[in-house]
Amino acid sequence: MVRSYDPDRPVDPAVVDRLLDNAVHAPSAGFSQGWAFLVLDAPADVERFWAATSDTEREPDAWLRGMRTAPLVVVPLSCKAIYLDRYAQDDKGWTDRDESRWPVPYWDIDTGMAALLILQTAVDEGLGACFFGVPPNATDRFREAFGVPSAYTPIGAITVGHRPADPADQGATGSPARRARRSADEVVHRGRWRER
Repeated sequence: MVRSYDPDRPVDPAVVDRLLDNAVHAPSAGFSQGWAFLVLDAPADVERFWAATSDTEREPDAWLRGMRTAPLVVVPLSCKAIYLDRYAQDDKGWTDRDESRWPVPYWDIDTGMAALLILQTAVDEGLGACFFGVPPNATDRFREAFGVPSAYTPIGAITVGHRPADPADQGATGSPARRARRSADEVVHRGRWRER
């Protein structure tokens, strides 16, 4: 996850198209495809995103100052209603839109998988990217700023851009450069759960 970008180098529109073309090929339950992607690549739109989702009364911290240098922000949005409608169709065997049948919110999970494809494509293109959350208290401001219908929920946002020339500007306290990655031995359980 890259948290600072070269603000003078926009992302090639053909690369933006590849990011999104790959995202829409993510798996989805019932092939519901209950996602949408708000692409913000005009400087005024990117600035409006930060104004809607940030605390404008406080001075931006180092994280926000770095993230605001991204020339591209993609907001993946999930739509629960599309899944509930899809699974009420004849081929799925349910006759209603009962949400209790879902053990987890696949609309969010599937949209997260699409977001991961955006991140992986950015890496393949030699770019930096970072997935982060939209603060819950900013969701209404975000919706209003961009005309997003209430049926769609931002599961987060992704900044994308060229990495800065100074590698020190790319990491954060929790980055792999400063914190060890948990090994497979610590997180993989074979056959049954075992305490470690």
